[in-house]
Amino acid sequence: MPLFRWILDITEGKDIICIRLGGMHVVIINSPDLGLQFLRKHDAIFASWLLLMSSGHLGWGFLSIGVDPWGERWKKMRKVVASELVSPSRLRWQSSARDEEADHVVKYVCRADCWCSLIFALYAPDFMPSLRWLDVGGHEKMMEEAMSLICKFHDPIIEERMQRWRGTGKETEVGGKRREVNDLLDVLITLEDNEGRPLLTAEEIKAQISELSFASVDNPSNVAEWGLAELLNQPMLLRKAMNELDRVVGKDRLVQESDIPQLPYIKACAREVLRLHLVSPFNLPHEPIEDTTVAGYFIPKGSRLLLSRVGLGRNPKVWNDPLRFDPDRHMTDGPLEVDLPEPKLRFISFSTGRRSCMGAPLGSAMTVMLLARLLQAFDWSLVPGGSNIDLLEEKDSLLMAKPLRVYARPRLSLLEKLY
Repeated sequence: MPLFRWILDITEGKDIICIRLGGMHVVIINSPDLGLQFLRKHDAIFASWLLLMSSGHLGWGFLSIGVDPWGERWKKMRKVVASELVSPSRLRWQSSARDEEADHVVKYVCRADCWCSLIFALYAPDFMPSLRWLDVGGHEKMMEEAMSLICKFHDPIIEERMQRWRGTGKETEVGGKRREVNDLLDVLITLEDNEGRPLLTAEEIKAQISELSFASVDNPSNVAEWGLAELLNQPMLLRKAMNELDRVVGKDRLVQESDIPQLPYIKACAREVLRLHLVSPFNLPHEPIEDTTVAGYFIPKGSRLLLSRVGLGRNPKVWNDPLRFDPDRHMTDGPLEVDLPEPKLRFISFSTGRRSCMGAPLGSAMTVMLLARLLQAFDWSLVPGGSNIDLLEEKDSLLMAKPLRVYARPRLSLLEKLY
């Protein structure tokens, strides 16, 4: 049995439990109220991450904001990301580029029928370091191979762009005019400190670009795949989503980000996928910087704190009939209140506290747009002879055990002109 499924089994039905893995205390939380105690009231103590093997590889040695432990470099990267990458002005600046990429997705579905997913795993040697040399399950080898492939594509682009902006023959001017900053990579490369020197190293830039790439893949693709599967298994819900798109957007144009506030049911569908079908079973492990007591529980320094995404999102104490896909459960506070972040921590979409995802507005827009575009642009149907889609999870992950295979038939006449 995979480690994460063993932990889910022994923690089921419990609000909080402490187990020992090797010589480490591992505290697992299934209760929203307790989770908020740890990540809000005692946020300063639990703001640092455990140094994981996978995040070390993905973050170029823990250089990106998502995996960097608490410290001065994390504060520097947080400031950069907040002010230069995901600020409201930057989101507006890049909106046309995101719309163009959404067009590419529709074009791709018109021509292909495959999906790809990112594999997440709980790695035992992260909690029992003496086992790392064994590379249990070959997980580290897979991470190294994945990063090698990513670097093969990313590095030449980043290095060529850095040479253009920073090299000895740098081209900061074109035709007598200062070269324009065209994208987020240019933004990171051209940042300077108070003395006019580059603010970020090449490794920090590569790490942050890689992290942005990973962050733009997991939730949107996961929501699209599971969302389509669940909606196809409940045709009445699918029709309700399609009717909202037709009413708000119509069939003469493609849905845009500006339409999202008027699409509460599409957002409710995305929220329900984030609640029920998780990309990973736990959040990244928090590590307290000192001994502390939370809600009457003593937590020693050096413990590992895991918030169970499964234990929160599928908690019968929180959700009625938690294994049933029901977007309407998110409409109870009114359609204008539907959004992807979950401040009460009843499930984890972007988490909360100092280490919450800073890109929540961007991630929300990308996730809803992908699902909305796919639903609006195509009529989806099961393969001939199929009665239902098998929603079984993989044994070693929370991904679909069988790749989603369905038919997509263009439903908008404008697609014939575009593609």
